[in-house]
Amino acid sequence: MTIEELIAAARNGSTRAAGRLLSLVESPRRTEVLTALGRHVARVIGITGPPGAGKSTTIAVLVAAYRERGLRVAVLAVDPSSPYSGGALLGDRIRMAAHINDADVLIRSVATRGHLGGLAEAVPAAINVLAALSYDVVIIETVGVGQSEIEIAAVADPTVVVLNPGAGDAIQAAKAGLLEVADIVAINKADRDGADQTVRDLHAETDAPILKIVASRGEGIVELVDAIDAHHRADTPERRAARARSQILSLALSAVRTRPDLDALATAVADGEVDVYTAAASLFTSANVNENPLSTLQ
Repeated sequence: MTIEELIAAARNGSTRAAGRLLSLVESPRRTEVLTALGRHVARVIGITGPPGAGKSTTIAVLVAAYRERGLRVAVLAVDPSSPYSGGALLGDRIRMAAHINDADVLIRSVATRGHLGGLAEAVPAAINVLAALSYDVVIIETVGVGQSEIEIAAVADPTVVVLNPGAGDAIQAAKAGLLEVADIVAINKADRDGADQTVRDLHAETDAPILKIVASRGEGIVELVDAIDAHHRADTPERRAARARSQILSLALSAVRTRPDLDALATAVADGEVDVYTAAASLFTSANVNENPLSTLQ
């Protein structure tokens, strides 16, 4: 099928065609797909937090809440790439299995494929595809915790950080930089001991709203959805521009890291043939004129 035929089929409800379009935006044909679709915008909610915090369970009940409102929902679960196959790890998708037979819910696992940030390089394009296919809400789940996870804030509004009571989650999240981008903090498994203390600890680290939920029982989810909606209404052009700037910088960095001439420049610096500042400047100059950066040093 041509791209135009795939788009038509996907808009007529074909999940296979939608999946094929999402695969194409992870390929060299990305620009071709995006040109055919045009520019579209969807609500994007980011979910991140430590492994085992209950991100997938939280997403499953959020999907149910939005479906009760009659909204179409897509989930992009961004997983670490296999170092051998480049494929995505699908182990915890089983927690979202309740929605598999819902035609208005699409769940897609996306491999990071070497992109060093917390989001796959194709995620912005995938969001555009899903918006073009009339999905009202796109929920993105990232791989775990670390400085790279801050990248989720570049595309999501809001970013929800899911933590558990006790176990030093609040302190670890602060050290990892997660609280710097947390628009909302959800303390999952809040029926456990230590939940109130964790809330107090977090109030000392962040001004973001802090909610207690028990995702496995659906408790606190209505309040979480309300907090997400309230944050979205408070969004500003300045915040949107800041997110776009971060997104551009992240993708630009990935493009620079994969340039085949980077190794030659590194060797030249290591051998003392050129200083690191000149090498960096020449790399950006050659990116603009599509030439070998070493030629600009001669």
